[in-house]
Amino acid sequence: MTVTKEFKRLEHSALQLTLIIGKDDVRSEYDTIIAKYAKDMQIPGFRRGKIPREILLRKFGEAFKGETLEKIVEKAISTVFEDASFPKENRPLPYSVPQLKDTDLKLDLETDLTFSVVYDTFPQIVAGPWKGYEVEAPDAEISDEDLDRELQILRERNAVVLDKDDNAATAAGDVVTVNYVEIADTGDLIPGTERQDFVFALGTGHNIFKFDDEVAGMKKGETRDIDKSYPEDFEDQDLAGKTKKIRVTLTALKEKRLPELDDDLAQDVDEKFTTLEDLKNSIRERLIWNLERKVREVTVNQLLAKIMDSTPVDVPESMIQVELESRWQDLARQLKVTPEVLEKKTEKPDRSKSLLFEGWRPEVVRALQIKLIVNTLIQDLGIDAGDEDIEKEFEAQSRGTGASVEEIEKYYESDQMREYLKEQIRERKLLDLLLAENTIKKGNHTKYLDLVSNNG
Repeated sequence: MTVTKEFKRLEHSALQLTLIIGKDDVRSEYDTIIAKYAKDMQIPGFRRGKIPREILLRKFGEAFKGETLEKIVEKAISTVFEDASFPKENRPLPYSVPQLKDTDLKLDLETDLTFSVVYDTFPQIVAGPWKGYEVEAPDAEISDEDLDRELQILRERNAVVLDKDDNAATAAGDVVTVNYVEIADTGDLIPGTERQDFVFALGTGHNIFKFDDEVAGMKKGETRDIDKSYPEDFEDQDLAGKTKKIRVTLTALKEKRLPELDDDLAQDVDEKFTTLEDLKNSIRERLIWNLERKVREVTVNQLLAKIMDSTPVDVPESMIQVELESRWQDLARQLKVTPEVLEKKTEKPDRSKSLLFEGWRPEVVRALQIKLIVNTLIQDLGIDAGDEDIEKEFEAQSRGTGASVEEIEKYYESDQMREYLKEQIRERKLLDLLLAENTIKKGNHTKYLDLVSNNG
């Protein structure tokens, strides 16, 4: 079969591929279909294989045309994409299935067959200028306050939880266990709202109804009926603008006792530490590593934003949908449910899957644009990663995470993970080049916690 191809580029990196099959090939395929049925078909009054062609055509001609059309379209598409000479830039993305554009396509045995398919291709990107820009890097440092905060976190993690006296009242920081249930306006308990043995730290707000203040001062065995009103902009839409009456019973009460800030704590945190000073030095090194990483990230993002302004990237719709679905899968994993269960939980109009996708879309499009620009620059500049680069990366990650080089090497032992690491290294090399070839000025001073908690 001889197939003539015509290409037409559409918006969003889509492509319309028009295929033309000569009428002789169309007729040949049609005759092949008829011959196949003529050999095996049975009609009363005729022996198998002896049915006259004109009778077959009169009874089944349109069906033969339909089957021929379907076979020609499928065969033509397959022939085109299996051809090694087919232009790489015109091939469909792996997740973009060519869609037939002609909804009323008919087979005419007297003319060439022409039809079109539409699919997404990899964006054609011409990178704009990538050097000569000027950006500001955040000015931050590690303070004693930052170190003290990390030490306090370690004390919390190593705290001992002990039962409080039966007559003791709850206080901020205590670990409380409660039973609760919602109460209707009639005073009846609302079935299905009961919760038994719910545990949380008082003062953290880690409970649905946020009744920390109302539970404060209760004693073990005590029951309270709580009236709680929630503002219109409350984080939980099921409670926003409503008033709930909740019956809470305190069933257990414990307190956390924090360890002293001394050498013993350092040794409990990790046997590699002998003194508290060893622990402090390790924490400071980690914070400095995090700070440098964050400053670099903020600075690079500014550079990439400037490059993106001069580099148009028309992201294919199928690529956007794949990324949105990936985020949806990640959200389901975080919530420890299946994507199907998550979709049922978000069927409400104000928080549906489609509404979430709409909210995620601008960020997803921008992230894909940056990724495509980065990959284009890596290819244009011939940046690669070798074994020596990988060894250096293992050592850097060891310093940053505290894990041994052997542990990190084992994590990347599979071919897939090693290739992923090479991709990261190539990207880092490009970003190093961007930082070296552009002007980086010191920006406004900011606190470490503000910087790592936000985007600088």
